[in-house]
Amino acid sequence: MSFQKRLISGEFVVLAEMNTPKGVDISELVTNARRIKGRVDAVIVPDMDNGIMRMSALAGGVLMQQQGVEAIIHVYCRDRNRMALQGDILAAHVLGIQNLVVVHSEEMAKGDHQDSKPVNDLDEVELLGAIQSLQEGKDMAGFDLTGKPAFTVGCTIAPSGDDAALEKELSLARKKIEAGAQFVITPPVFDLDHFSSNMNSFKELGVPILSTVFLIKSVGIARYLANYEPGAHISDDLIKRIRKASDTEMECLRIAGETVAGLRNIVQGVHIITLGWEYRLPEILDYAGM
Repeated sequence: MSFQKRLISGEFVVLAEMNTPKGVDISELVTNARRIKGRVDAVIVPDMDNGIMRMSALAGGVLMQQQGVEAIIHVYCRDRNRMALQGDILAAHVLGIQNLVVVHSEEMAKGDHQDSKPVNDLDEVELLGAIQSLQEGKDMAGFDLTGKPAFTVGCTIAPSGDDAALEKELSLARKKIEAGAQFVITPPVFDLDHFSSNMNSFKELGVPILSTVFLIKSVGIARYLANYEPGAHISDDLIKRIRKASDTEMECLRIAGETVAGLRNIVQGVHIITLGWEYRLPEILDYAGM
């Protein structure tokens, strides 16, 4: 069953994220995709996430499709103007990619090409509107297309440190949904109880909610997220659990798997981020019972 059909039918969906290589050696990407084929519903391919120059998400998405794994690619406003964005979106459809996520892009100052000039010709809401227009057969200049693309399109919600910030993000999410977003991906969830307490607000958006599960790889990362990531809600008990584990890596994988399993009764899907540990995704799925 396709990602779109699972969303529509209310089935729980499992997405894994895989970055493209910084170069042309695709062997690791292909191997990792093959490891989880049949165990996830789709792979999300970021497009130069965090301002790091890599092979484009469009190429990565095609590689996923070639391995028999459904692809979802990120679309940013940072690197391309409206003409290039529309051209790439049309190309994605022709190349067999039918799923897009419009995301907020990291600033260039945090990347590896800090002298690169950001474009930001459109914002996220405008880009979603452009995608909707293409699906209706017209480009942003009002000219008719020869053949219309069709996509399942999602958006993201940024982390929020308090109720006011969360309401601001939810308000923006409503605008994105009005512009054409069909599902929403939340920030990483580390505390199931706290996240559950906010679920009524997310459900009011009226579209499927998918939650991010971020693999914590060490005590240091856990402490950093707890101190500097807005709304992470990483408890002292969780940090203590990782610190006391006889095998830190396995404990972190187990925690990620437990989080995936725990979210199954709360949201309609998960988006697993491992940041370089994609080869450990099968173990996370094992711990999640999937």
